[in-house]
Amino acid sequence: MEAERNSGLVGGRGYVMEHFTSLAFLILGVCLAGFVAIAHEVMGGETNRLDQGILLAMRMPEDHGDPVGPAWVEEMFRDFTALGGVGVLGLIAIASVGYLWLRGMRRVALSVVLSIVGGLLLSLALKAGFDRPRPELVSHGSMVYTSSFPSGHSMLAAVVYLTCGAFLAAAHCRRRIRVFILAYAVLLTLLVGVSRVYLGVHWPTDVLAGWSAGAAWAAASWLVARWLQEHGRIEKEVES
Repeated sequence: MEAERNSGLVGGRGYVMEHFTSLAFLILGVCLAGFVAIAHEVMGGETNRLDQGILLAMRMPEDHGDPVGPAWVEEMFRDFTALGGVGVLGLIAIASVGYLWLRGMRRVALSVVLSIVGGLLLSLALKAGFDRPRPELVSHGSMVYTSSFPSGHSMLAAVVYLTCGAFLAAAHCRRRIRVFILAYAVLLTLLVGVSRVYLGVHWPTDVLAGWSAGAAWAAASWLVARWLQEHGRIEKEVES
């Protein structure tokens, strides 16, 4: 009975990994194409009207310095935007890496660290390369220090939450657990991006590009890790 159970777990694991890998390839292709398309339109000035329309839709018509909704909603969106800050993402990354390390998956933990650091460097490089000005149409509801395209908060949220979520979800065979982890990672990523537009510190296309680039990077990191696992370079997940 025990042998049959273990065999079932192994078979289930392989089935799960095949689906994760197929999904990662799909995300990588779609998001890369999406980023290129958005960047082309933004640099050509084709998105200006759309960007301005969405940004103003989130502001009171009589006072563009005031976001729509009561004061507590604005404060809540500041909390959401903090979920994409370097400090919070660093804590999330440390917790995820620590969990993998304690499970004995030290090379997997290292691959997660390299993925996150690489995503940060890519974000900074893209910002420097495009050097798009921040929105000046409305007042900013959050401090800003870098250029606008792509949104660093949105991109890094996608890199950290999706990368960590994928590795943590893959460590479980139960579908509902995997779905919960991945859905929560996606939710956090979406909330961070929307908050950047709501607070007036990014154009909507900045956020879309950040999501696309971050998700593509997370998918690529996952695929590299899977290749290394299949070739015995790093540990495979073991159900606890």
